[in-house]
Amino acid sequence: MSDLPLPHGGVLKDLIARDLPRHNELLAESENLPALVLTERQLCDLELILSGGFSPLEGFMNERNYNGFVFAFPGIERVVENLRLVDGTLFSMPITLDVTRAQIEGLGIRAGARITLRDFRDDRHLAIITVDDVYRPDKQKEAREVLGGDEEHPAIRYLFSTAREYYVGGRIDAINRLNHYDYVGLRYTPAELRLHFEKLGWSRIVAFQTRNPMHRAHRELTVRAARARQANVLIHPVVGLTKPGDIDHFTRVRVYQALLPRYPNGMAVLGLLPLAMRMGGPREAIWHAIIRKNHGATHFIVGRDHAGPGSNSKGVEFYGPYDAQRAIEKYKSELGIEVVPFQMMTYLPDTDEYAPIDEIKPGTKTLNISGTELRRRLRIGTPIPEWFSYPEVVKVLRESHPPRHKQGFTVFLTGYTNSGKDAVARALQVTLNQQGGRSSTLLLGETVRSELSAELGFSREDRHKNIQRIAFVAAELTRAGAAVIAAPIAPFESSRIQAKQTIEQFGSVYLIHVATPLEYCEKTDKRGVYARARSGEIKGFTGVDDPYEDPTKPSLVVDASKQTVRNIVHQIVLLLESEGLLDTV
Repeated sequence: MSDLPLPHGGVLKDLIARDLPRHNELLAESENLPALVLTERQLCDLELILSGGFSPLEGFMNERNYNGFVFAFPGIERVVENLRLVDGTLFSMPITLDVTRAQIEGLGIRAGARITLRDFRDDRHLAIITVDDVYRPDKQKEAREVLGGDEEHPAIRYLFSTAREYYVGGRIDAINRLNHYDYVGLRYTPAELRLHFEKLGWSRIVAFQTRNPMHRAHRELTVRAARARQANVLIHPVVGLTKPGDIDHFTRVRVYQALLPRYPNGMAVLGLLPLAMRMGGPREAIWHAIIRKNHGATHFIVGRDHAGPGSNSKGVEFYGPYDAQRAIEKYKSELGIEVVPFQMMTYLPDTDEYAPIDEIKPGTKTLNISGTELRRRLRIGTPIPEWFSYPEVVKVLRESHPPRHKQGFTVFLTGYTNSGKDAVARALQVTLNQQGGRSSTLLLGETVRSELSAELGFSREDRHKNIQRIAFVAAELTRAGAAVIAAPIAPFESSRIQAKQTIEQFGSVYLIHVATPLEYCEKTDKRGVYARARSGEIKGFTGVDDPYEDPTKPSLVVDASKQTVRNIVHQIVLLLESEGLLDTV
């Protein structure tokens, strides 16, 4: 008999194993049912329902479990308000399947219906849901009770801007596991991880949750926690959806793999968790403890501001620093997993060791590098000391986050036809090519129109589509480390802003307003396009019968009626050098 703790609720709800004898029957049935194509977040939730990671759940929550009134338990609300399933089991996070009115009507989603759940990535049928109910949630209440109510919270923004209007509850019949093509050997289901622990002879396991790279302090923390409890360590990072802006999971997993040999031999195991985090602070900490208990852990580390998204725009933290630890303490008797609270670890240079900050005597010399400082050092190539992180970890981070002069960027020139932006763009590309160090790509407005957007006209909607296509291409090239020079007219501010946001996910964007006056553009027009527009031969021509909105926050304003192309290019180069994007050594 296993020494590992029982799963939450007493039984591991491994739906894949449960329904394996009916696989062919269910797959055949799914082909003849209406299919709901799941989003990335819904796929993460479904994967952990299917594997038993969310035990005791066997499907998406119906209204009674979500927040319905139950006559058998008068005055007690469910998960949203009281962290309870209908049977009284502790569960802190609503696990819901959101749909639109159009999907409800188009797929016939109603009580008793059976609906196939399909993977958007490869169109595989993963499961069938038997619908219990379709309900409209009280999103205001969910935001307030579960996440704290701050409208700037990323999960609250998701709830109101992305999540659909209705929720569908129902039990799941499992058909297929989700396909993954990365780190397959590290993606353990709860049953697989429990079996792995039994093979190793482990009976006490301290689980460590993370969505960030790990450094020496994290290694010291987990080793200290394990030794104090004569236990082993499960490094269990989230590789589903985390906070927007987090380091990608590919880089993080390479960091964890590089760090693993630094543990005492046989102490630690690495497993990946395909969780869609809500960044829900106290509620999320309880949820994380339940998930790790289901995976066989006996202990779970909860630190400062566990699973919190930081601060809002006013600098106010969404949760108190130890709210999560207090929430865990409140429910520890029901969780059935021992929670290990910890303080921040800090480095003591005089003894070359790490210690919890609350154990350090006043006056002791300490050193620390903040996350902001680490990112700055990675960006500009400054050394990162070995007391902070191991060389093999730093090597992985530098490979994924090259210094500024090796990062991709986009120079986005906007202005009237014949404003000089095309000539500036061509000259800038030659200048960058001469310097070397990275490839460069030129996206002129007319070229993009003929090659990518030939079917588009010049309505506001079509102009917007054209600019977003340029932004998509520029973003992908910027991600790959190229210098992108785009020079469309881009007459509308909203389109430029959206394009900038698209590209900024992968690198810096510099908006250059080529503010050459319309009169000068028209006077020096050697192709006669302005004359044709004035005569009515060309319709929808910017500056003649279509507006141009000046950028409100350009990186640089230039004017070809007063400056030479050479001078303008020099100004742009100086801007890029000041940002550290050009290697001037």
